[in-house]
Amino acid sequence: MTQNWRFAPHDESQVRRLSGEMRISPLLAQVLIARGLHDAASARSFIDAKMNDLLEPSSMPGIEDAAERIIAALNDKRRITIYGDYDVDGMTSTSILLQCLTLANGECDYYIPNRLEDGYGLSCDSIQTLHEEDPQRLVITVDCGITSVKEAALAKELGLELIITDHHQMSDELPEAACLVHPRLPGSTYAFPHLCGAGVALKLAWAVCQKLGDGQKASPHMREYLKCAVGLAAIGTVADVVPLLGENRVLVKYGLSAFTERAPLGLLELLKVAEIKPDQKLDTEDIGFAIAPRLNAAGRLGQARLAVELLTTTNQDRAIQLAAYLDELNKNRRTVERRILKQAKEMVDENEDWADHATLVLAHADWHPGVIGIVANRVAEHYEKPTVMIALDANSQTGQGSARSFAGFDLHAGFTGCSEHLIRYGGHQAAAGLKIAEDKIEDFRLAFAEFAASAPQPSDEELQMRIDAEVCLNEITKQSVQELDRLGPFGQENPRPQFVATRVDLAEPPRTMGEGGRHLSLVFQQHKTKIRAIAFGKGEWASQMQEDGGPFSISFAPSINKFRGFENVQLHLKDWISEKTTASIPS
Repeated sequence: MTQNWRFAPHDESQVRRLSGEMRISPLLAQVLIARGLHDAASARSFIDAKMNDLLEPSSMPGIEDAAERIIAALNDKRRITIYGDYDVDGMTSTSILLQCLTLANGECDYYIPNRLEDGYGLSCDSIQTLHEEDPQRLVITVDCGITSVKEAALAKELGLELIITDHHQMSDELPEAACLVHPRLPGSTYAFPHLCGAGVALKLAWAVCQKLGDGQKASPHMREYLKCAVGLAAIGTVADVVPLLGENRVLVKYGLSAFTERAPLGLLELLKVAEIKPDQKLDTEDIGFAIAPRLNAAGRLGQARLAVELLTTTNQDRAIQLAAYLDELNKNRRTVERRILKQAKEMVDENEDWADHATLVLAHADWHPGVIGIVANRVAEHYEKPTVMIALDANSQTGQGSARSFAGFDLHAGFTGCSEHLIRYGGHQAAAGLKIAEDKIEDFRLAFAEFAASAPQPSDEELQMRIDAEVCLNEITKQSVQELDRLGPFGQENPRPQFVATRVDLAEPPRTMGEGGRHLSLVFQQHKTKIRAIAFGKGEWASQMQEDGGPFSISFAPSINKFRGFENVQLHLKDWISEKTTASIPS
């Protein structure tokens, strides 16, 4: 339990004014104000975000040059190869450009490195192979390449035309590709720097469609394609956990709507195996918990090409076959994940000296490199420390690692500070990857822990859980939650409204659910109102809350649970405090 809540200031006169001007409930008005939207104009602009709020592609650095090079390759009938990444962002990016150039009658194929054999991003071997197969081809990276200095130099030496499109953090030295497309290139004035790879790919496809049209507008046929491509970009955006604000929020908002009208065949079949009805309105949770894990399973287990095929196939039978196979891969991934998590916890328990380390670095020869990232996230949450999990390869005596942050620690900065111990590394502040020699792991473990201990610690404010408002449970009705959903789609930096209710009791004993009793199901009662709640990954709270007995102060995010045609309000319990031992809730 965090027991560290920060309530947004409450100004009753402001709430009344905004509620009256916008003809919305005081609860929605209070949440808008809590999120910095104090006046009706800014609040309406946020709630009613439009597709035309998207920035013109031409404003992104490098995109005009890239689009012209692509048009030239199309006109010259040259082969164009999309070089993608093996995560969901890379798969959807690849699918977006592949469909665009195929519809433009291009000779287009795609290459995705095998996660288990090739590792992340561009490699000199793949550049060499692509050049040997067809030295005249145009290679376009999506969601990778911005740190591939050596690989771009080889392409230039060979005379292989290379366009790099990416969104990841850059190094001090940029690759010398024929063209770079990135929203944060040095000197860039692009107004929204937080697009994921699929967002960048969509902008490039949009620019190509404009040039194939009249220079400003795409043809009707290509406009229909772009509407479908927005749906793919939405999947990549949610799966890559980029901020759901600005352009990203627009892409996801309209991408989710696009699924109901023009979802790809393969995606429809994937929804079926995930037991999501085709006429059901999708939300970000459907992507995050049903669609993305099944696509990701293919990449994690070395078969990312199949996910791209699923997203782009026009063959019904093949779509059914691929969706079923990806579903099976996901089940296998979960089995492997449970075994690795058990081993990781045992390893930490056996090494008591690690308790004093500010980080965890775990390595094992039997771990699957495609699954350790998921487990690293759960270990980081469990032990409340940034965690690196390393899968060792006995043949090469190296390890491939995945890391997840905790409490805002900058993993990329940490890896940079310990780079003398690493073969290579890359990623973001919150998630990163590395390759390391096996005999360097202990040195890295100590250096990484020392770096984290000396790094600036997050402020109390950063560690606090932001609360939009204090409410009574009888205010959390289906109608009020549906109104609050106008603030969506929800995700990173635009979470569901977070509330606190006090003097809440358990209406029945809490029970665990899911694999290994990992999750928690509860029913809360306040006066005459009862509401069901769930706490994901918090099965251990069951015995604690049962023993305490209540009453409790609870922090939660409400949503509409859809099950077998019925819709009911459900609380996602985020935190709780016993009121037996606490005089008052935190402020």
